[in-house]
Amino acid sequence: MDTLSAIEQRRSVKHYDAGFEMPAADVQRLLDLALLSPTSFNIQNWRFVVVRDPELKKKVRAAAWDQAQVEEAQLTLLLCGDLRSWDEDPGRYWRNAPESAQQQIVPMIREFYQSRGEQTQRDEVMRSCGIAAQTLMLAAKSMGYDSCPMIGFDPEKVAELINLPEGHVIGMMLVIGKAAQPARPRGGQLPKEEVVVTDRFA
Repeated sequence: MDTLSAIEQRRSVKHYDAGFEMPAADVQRLLDLALLSPTSFNIQNWRFVVVRDPELKKKVRAAAWDQAQVEEAQLTLLLCGDLRSWDEDPGRYWRNAPESAQQQIVPMIREFYQSRGEQTQRDEVMRSCGIAAQTLMLAAKSMGYDSCPMIGFDPEKVAELINLPEGHVIGMMLVIGKAAQPARPRGGQLPKEEVVVTDRFA
């Protein structure tokens, strides 16, 4: 499927064929594509937790208001982020760049995030998780799978279940799999004139 068709056809699917087994190669392909998602300064601050253990899936489902797709979908991912990735040997993010680029960009990373503070660091993680989620959803659709991004869960409980390290946050949950039922019809799109602004708000 081409990219434009994937964008048009991607929907949030709630019901999955629990008996379907996603090939391991497809799982790895999706994760490899997720790693190509852009991040500011290339700091790659996302962390992808693949929930495989059936018992853990049951517990995560319970912490997600008992939403069945958590357990029935073939791939349950928690898109997390490292709030301090900008400070963890930032030279490694540019190790393959020309020396001149490294000398210019690497010092800027710490200067930027130290000066902007914790809110910007958190915002950056959320932006990165959102971009990665869209990459995964469109890649999944192009491979014949469906998906559903989720914020309907207890983040503290899920963080405890996955042993989320200090200095990390959960951006969202994302399930991917073979749909058992199609998505409901679109609820209603706002008119373009209401959401697209030229130059400045009135």
